Parts: sequence; structure tokens; C-alpha cells
Amino acid sequence: MKAFRHFYNRFLEAIAAILLVAVTVIVTAGFVFRWSGHSLVWYDEVAAISLAWLTYYAGALAALRGAHIGFAGFVNSLPSQWRVGATLFSSAVTIFFFALLTWTGFEVVKILKGDTLVSIPEVSLQVTQSVIPIASAMFVLAELLRLPDLLEEARRGPLVDHELQEALEHGKIAAREHRK
Repeated sequence: MKAFRHFYNRFLEAIAAILLVAVTVIVTAGFVFRWSGHSLVWYDEVAAISLAWLTYYAGALAALRGAHIGFAGFVNSLPSQWRVGATLFSSAVTIFFFALLTWTGFEVVKILKGDTLVSIPEVSLQVTQSVIPIASAMFVLAELLRLPDLLEEARRGPLVDHELQEALEHGKIAAREHRK
């Protein structure tokens, strides 16, 4: 399971990195062409779609790492015997929501059959909107892969607040740099 989780993490990192580069190239090209007085017809539409894709796929990566929005402080304030139940409930709600979004996304993609981008009629809206069901299913998988470790963490004691942990690590690095 850990090996698959590691592979999945690398896979999501690669997708996010590729999309980040693509968004950067698209936005830069859009700026340069607009600045030179030769605006790209497709820029606005493609840039918005690319950013949405980055957001969805990076969200699955954040879910796998436990870096999405959470309430670790609230769960940690609960009595220890309730912590596991609250953690399980939270994960169940998240999984249910994204499973529903996966199903709804597939329904939307079916409805869009035959529709295309306005600026690039060769590109189907089914392709551009496929990000919703695909990334939502990837989010569910990320939650399921993370759940055993999260439950074990809840059994052991307080949940780790990843945002707080990251801020503290950055603070330590900044303090070391300041002392140099």
C-alpha cells in the first residue's frame, strides 16, 4: 500500500508540475502576444480551463498529503474517544462529496456531447470538462489511501495540523537564515 501511495504521489506531482508549466507558458504567451498587439483569440478560454485543471488535479495531490482544508484544531479539542469517530465521519463526508461530484461530472460530460470551445471549435467541451469527474475520482482515491494513516494518527493522539507544522518549519528555516 505504501509503495502504491508513493507512486500515486509522484504521479499527481507530475501532473501538477506539467499543468503548472502549461499554465505559465499559456499566460506568458498571452501576455507577450497581447503586448505586441496581436492578441491570441483562444487565450482567455484556454487559460481559464488550464487553471481549472491545475486546481482540480493539485487538489487531489493536496488531499493525498492531508494539506487540504481541515479542522485538526476542532478534532484535537474533542475527547480522545471521539477523535477517531470525528476523523472517520469527516473522511466519509469528503469521500461522499467527491464520489457524488465524480458521478455528476460524468453526467455533465455526457450532456456536453457535440459542444466545443468557442475559440477552438476543434476541441470538445467533453475533453475540457472531463477534469471534474476524473480529478474527483482521483481525490476519492487519495482520501482512501490516506485514511488508514489518518485513523492511526487519531488513535495515537492529536492530529497533526499540517498548516501549523509547515509554518513552524518555515519559521525555523528563517531563524537559521537570520542568524547567519
